[in-house]
Amino acid sequence: DRGAQVGASQVVATHEREENKVAPDKSVNEQDGELDLEHELAALLDIERFEPSQDFKEHALLSDPAIYEKAESDWQGWWEHQAQNLHWFKQWDKVLDDSNPPFYKWFVGGELNVSYNCLDRHVEAGNGDKVAFHWHGEEGDSRTLTYADLHAEVQQFANALKNLGVAKGDIVGIYLPMIPEVIVAMLACARIGAPHNVVFGGFSAEAVRERMEFSQAKTLITVDGAARKGKTHGVKDNVDEVMGDLETLEHIIVVRSKGAECEMKAGRDVWYHDILAAADPVCPAEPMDAEDPLYILYTSGSTAKPKGIVHTTGGYLTGVSSTHRYVFD
Repeated sequence: DRGAQVGASQVVATHEREENKVAPDKSVNEQDGELDLEHELAALLDIERFEPSQDFKEHALLSDPAIYEKAESDWQGWWEHQAQNLHWFKQWDKVLDDSNPPFYKWFVGGELNVSYNCLDRHVEAGNGDKVAFHWHGEEGDSRTLTYADLHAEVQQFANALKNLGVAKGDIVGIYLPMIPEVIVAMLACARIGAPHNVVFGGFSAEAVRERMEFSQAKTLITVDGAARKGKTHGVKDNVDEVMGDLETLEHIIVVRSKGAECEMKAGRDVWYHDILAAADPVCPAEPMDAEDPLYILYTSGSTAKPKGIVHTTGGYLTGVSSTHRYVFD
């Protein structure tokens, strides 16, 4: 009868599910999804290893696994050793002051300058003609800067900032696309002890205004226009629409990058190339305390107001320089 047929069908279906190891309450799409996931996990676990050459092993900065135990047993000594690879104007008195957690202080009493470490020491070592970086723009344009080139422009722009009244401790906002002047601006700020506040070039002008207001920036460095997906978009005019009533902002420095038309407000706005040409070529690096602020970086603010993270000088540079040295060995 029909009941017997249905019962038999259920038994057959159950047997087929057991054979295929499929749960009875899962759809075909769910079953396929699980199989795909299993294949993906298997592919991830199937690791292909590329052993370094014997020559690389012999000359590697880190080659003995015992380094992990050594760093674990004396981690302050480990970081002190890394810090000694940098140039210091004044040696530290104490590696770490952890008396008031979570406000830890690294290399207490030490003095250094990030710009000096990135540029001067390499030029002084006779490496001025080495390429610092190759830059390639979205539209096919390119520039090659040596350490000597970068050293010269950074010094000159640092003096240009000082001529505008920027002093140690003043916040400088940087809202630029990926052009060489970004590097120049950051290193020039570090050279004179003015913490920089970089805003991603893809953020809106309103996001820039918010971050300049929160950090009480004195100066903003921006650009006339920027290339994105084959088109040039105005940047400076968008900034003007939201920055007009910001009381702390005294100057806006504009890099002429795309030749885009933009309004320049007298007494506030200046061209990057004009102030650079008028500045003295030599600017000694300012000795900075290891705990002096180097830069402020704000979160994206997707869930609430952006929150600023302050990186100080000595501990930060020690961390990133040693990481770069070993990762890119």
